[in-house]
Amino acid sequence: MTRADVCADVCAAAIADAFSDDGEIFASPMGLLPMLGVRLAKLTSNPDLVISDGESLFLAGVPPLFAPLEVGRDVVEGWIPFRRVFDVVAYGKRHVMMGATQVDRHGNQNISAIGDWRQPKRQLLGSRGAPGNTVNNRTSYWVPKHSPRVFVERVDIVSGVGPRLARQAGPAAARFNDIHRIVSNLAVFDVTGPDDTLRLLSVHPGVTVDEVREATGFELDVPADVPTTREPTAEEQVLISEVLDPKGLRFKEVPDQ
Repeated sequence: MTRADVCADVCAAAIADAFSDDGEIFASPMGLLPMLGVRLAKLTSNPDLVISDGESLFLAGVPPLFAPLEVGRDVVEGWIPFRRVFDVVAYGKRHVMMGATQVDRHGNQNISAIGDWRQPKRQLLGSRGAPGNTVNNRTSYWVPKHSPRVFVERVDIVSGVGPRLARQAGPAAARFNDIHRIVSNLAVFDVTGPDDTLRLLSVHPGVTVDEVREATGFELDVPADVPTTREPTAEEQVLISEVLDPKGLRFKEVPDQ
């Protein structure tokens, strides 16, 4: 296996760990690796997680990635069409892991546009659910290609709100703001550094702290002793490779390092 192949499995385990202490909460992953990590957590560290098929159904079981539901294997527990997701967002019993085109040193996220918002250089998705997610629900981010173009001093447009800006906006924005984890293909972070800045929690196997610093466009809070992100256990490796992603789709999302 290549270094990128190993990293994909490490990232899946790191994402699973981000959901391990959530208890009974709706896990809402957006993207392949977040979905893999959430389903891994459901099968191991947090069986109380509530998961969906990504479309409109709550599931009791944990099917492989993008596999059609099968009678006898997959038990449907409830109905969650798109319009009902907003009820869950407002209620707050949800942990969403989103992507990020940009993340800045204060944990703000941008998926809207690159450049001046009045005449952007590149139009992206738009803010979509990011503002509501970050002021109502626990929110994490997944970045498959860590670079200074993604980890920037200040995002061009704030789509997802970090804790510092949430407090500045007032109690309604700050009360439930919880930027929990940022997982990239190099490392894991939170936003508990000085003045609510990104803090380096761990570096993935084979990655150095200096490599993470060089790939980041701002000064990180780096503890004196930075651990290595754990590798999947033997049980998790079997679940990842043989149960959840037997086709190896995860290897296409994590680039060579």
